[in-house]
Amino acid sequence: MKVTLLGTGDAIGTPVVGCNCPACIDGKNGGRSRRYRFSVMVESQGGKRVLIDTGPDLKWQMLENDFSHVDGVIWTHGHYDHYAGFVEFHRIQRKVDVYGLTQTLDYILDYLYFLKPVRHDVSMYESFYIGDLEFTLFEVNHPPMKNVAGVMICEGTRKVVITGDTCKDIPHRSMSLIRNADLLIADAIVPSGFNVTKHMNSQQALRFAQDTGAKDVVLIHLSHYFRPHDEEAENLPLGYDGMEIEVL
Repeated sequence: MKVTLLGTGDAIGTPVVGCNCPACIDGKNGGRSRRYRFSVMVESQGGKRVLIDTGPDLKWQMLENDFSHVDGVIWTHGHYDHYAGFVEFHRIQRKVDVYGLTQTLDYILDYLYFLKPVRHDVSMYESFYIGDLEFTLFEVNHPPMKNVAGVMICEGTRKVVITGDTCKDIPHRSMSLIRNADLLIADAIVPSGFNVTKHMNSQQALRFAQDTGAKDVVLIHLSHYFRPHDEEAENLPLGYDGMEIEVL
């Protein structure tokens, strides 16, 4: 299984309009602090491609990563920075298979109905397949929003977990399900020392990885409050746009 981080930024991405902080300057200058909004590509050994969320920058993610067709899209929740880029499939690919909780699909497809995707309602903790990839949505906690999911992906004996947007207080059933992942891709919107209520900071995310027994962890959904990427990555396992991870 190959995982490509298409967008590792938070809801507004980096650089932020009108900001000249060190991270935003690095992003403007083409450094790895430049972060598109959230989207992750998962590719099976058999060549199936599945997007986890479709952030607003999807057009550039598709161009820069050279793809124009996917075998499915999974939406974790209805915040715009996780679905609004789906419009980029207009006139590129018709009848895209989309998967999510009923409440999530109801909300998103009320806006995106004109693209006529093929809808697949799924339930928390019930596995489904796209090609040879097995997916399971699990409950996370992203207040005040309800019905928010993380995604577990399995291929053979390999397990990848994407927390999606969440704070550290994840239900026990979810914690039991996602233990011992080969790769954990974790929400960590701000550095240690910042207090947040609906996301994790970097310290909480690393503790979460330890608590779940993840073999490897990459932090994403990152804001411009981190130092420039190359400085911060000396101490933290930060993801960056275009990062490819082979889970073998």
